Amino acid sequence: MSQKQMKEAFVSNHNGTSVLEVTQGLCLPAVCVLCRGLLIILSQHLGSSHTWRTRFFIDFVFLIVPLVATLTILSSFALVEHFVVIILGAVLFYQIYCRRTCYTRMPVQKVLEKFFKVSLESEYIPAISCFRVINGAFTAIAILAVDFPLFPRRFAKTELYGTGAMDFGVGGFVFGTAVVSPEVRRKYTEGSRFYYFTKSLYSVWPLVFLGVGRLVTVKSIGYQEHLTEYGVHWNFFFTLIVVKLVTSLLLIIFPLNKSWIVAISITVLYQLALDFTPLKRLILYGTDGSGTRVGLLNANREGIISTLGYVAIHMAGVQTGLYVLKKRSNIKDLVQVAYCILLTALSLFIALYIVQANVEVVSRRMANSAFCIWIVASSLILLSSLLLGDIILSFAKFLIKGALVPCSWKLIQSPATNRKYSEPLVCEAEKKEPSLCLITAMNRNQLIFFLLSNVTTGLINLLIDTLHSSTLRTLFVLNLYMFSNCLIIYALHLQDKTIKFW
Repeated sequence: MSQKQMKEAFVSNHNGTSVLEVTQGLCLPAVCVLCRGLLIILSQHLGSSHTWRTRFFIDFVFLIVPLVATLTILSSFALVEHFVVIILGAVLFYQIYCRRTCYTRMPVQKVLEKFFKVSLESEYIPAISCFRVINGAFTAIAILAVDFPLFPRRFAKTELYGTGAMDFGVGGFVFGTAVVSPEVRRKYTEGSRFYYFTKSLYSVWPLVFLGVGRLVTVKSIGYQEHLTEYGVHWNFFFTLIVVKLVTSLLLIIFPLNKSWIVAISITVLYQLALDFTPLKRLILYGTDGSGTRVGLLNANREGIISTLGYVAIHMAGVQTGLYVLKKRSNIKDLVQVAYCILLTALSLFIALYIVQANVEVVSRRMANSAFCIWIVASSLILLSSLLLGDIILSFAKFLIKGALVPCSWKLIQSPATNRKYSEPLVCEAEKKEPSLCLITAMNRNQLIFFLLSNVTTGLINLLIDTLHSSTLRTLFVLNLYMFSNCLIIYALHLQDKTIKFW
């Protein structure tokens, strides 16, 4: 068996893990982001000054290292890892509360009453940026880590049915992109939607270039492939192209605030087609029933047909973005948002249990109804966790006057409608977003980070025998790989560079 065949076999024929274990892994980064913010506030209060090197080190340790550990040496100790991080966060918050410079003689209940009336001054929701960055970082780690024995096989992409941790990556990326899509962020007149559709047509050309480039590169160098993931020629970029074009058309036909109806309709109709037509047999065994890969459809049947599921996920993301990005006056309103999203996520997990018990279990290969529900529910759990973390972090900033935390809400004293007469709660420096932030850097050049991760993953696989790497070597390679990629993106951010060529 050749090295290529050995690597392909190593990442194939897996059945995944439990929904609960994947959910636990998703919630951990939210707590880490909170701890990172609390540490920055406390260190500032104690008089520590942060250079770009110090801030990069803090961000890398709190954002990247825990993800690497969770996907490797601590994969079987998720609860212990959660417990340690939560305790660390509680200690940091207690220290901040004891050293608070605002409302020092006021009881906790009165402080909370004042806090809930505080208004926010922010052009975006930090939790959305964190969501996209966490998913991007997780994907970057996983696509390389999966080739090492230290990576648990239950986290790898599933062959037919099941919930592997890596299965969340693509769905989470589609959902996160939809939340901040142009349709969500811009106001339309009825006549201008066709203009934005033409812009959507133009905007996909880089994806066409990247998809074709990946196809040519992989085939020319004989790089290992997981054939049943997308097919012979199809890849993730082609899926994104189809999803972008189809959803742009749907959003011309249907109102934005009815995206949830479109998402549910597509999910139900697609599942009915899988159950009562030959569609499922086509995906699994091809047009002749023997698993042939002859012809364009047969060769790429998984990638082509599964785009229906990703379209539904995108539409659910659009609806979520409309709700989350709606302007709100104070902290209390945002607590309500986090509560509603969390409640929706829990309802979807109940629906997932019912669907898996009575219809069909999760299948990444088909992107069936259970897969769509799982992706949306998991995305909402992560988003609600990040929102709750942002609220706690805002409370810590509320207690320490002048605290500066990049990629977090800016606070103003009262929910007055006229900002001119609102008493500022934070110093003038915070009106300019602090630039020393890995989250902001990765969110700013997310596609470049993804491409860089794919290129370096390929190079490492060509240069290193990953299948026989020891634990120490694996950890060293993974952390160095992420450190290098993050440092490049961070350097671009410090130079105020956004690489966007479309």
